[in-house]
Amino acid sequence: MSKTTQVKIERKTNPRTPVLIAALKEGSRQNEAAIWRDVAKRLEKPGRNYAQVNLSKINRYAKDGETVLIAGKVLGSGLLDKAVTVAAYNFSATAMEKITGLGGKCLTIEQILEENPKGSGIKILQ
Repeated sequence: MSKTTQVKIERKTNPRTPVLIAALKEGSRQNEAAIWRDVAKRLEKPGRNYAQVNLSKINRYAKDGETVLIAGKVLGSGLLDKAVTVAAYNFSATAMEKITGLGGKCLTIEQILEENPKGSGIKILQ
């Protein structure tokens, strides 16, 4: 890891973030899956630049039964009428209620990395 990358990671105040970034990079190397390297680079950025995606955007771009990954927070604004699996760094309480109420699943990025190490069939929203 380069020195500047290491400084970016050490600067994070949430202790979960550096561990997650390291796990994503390791998963990318082991499984030859570029998706995890992309998500790690997004999480290396400052927290104020993390994605904040509303349910209405997920509803607009995801199909029923699809897996969507957000390198940031999922917010509960808008309507969701599809059962989708959403993996994100964080969820608001209302977003979790709406997703699970329709039969969808809310997963952390660590969980989706474990379940799908190759990263196939995952759509990234920003």
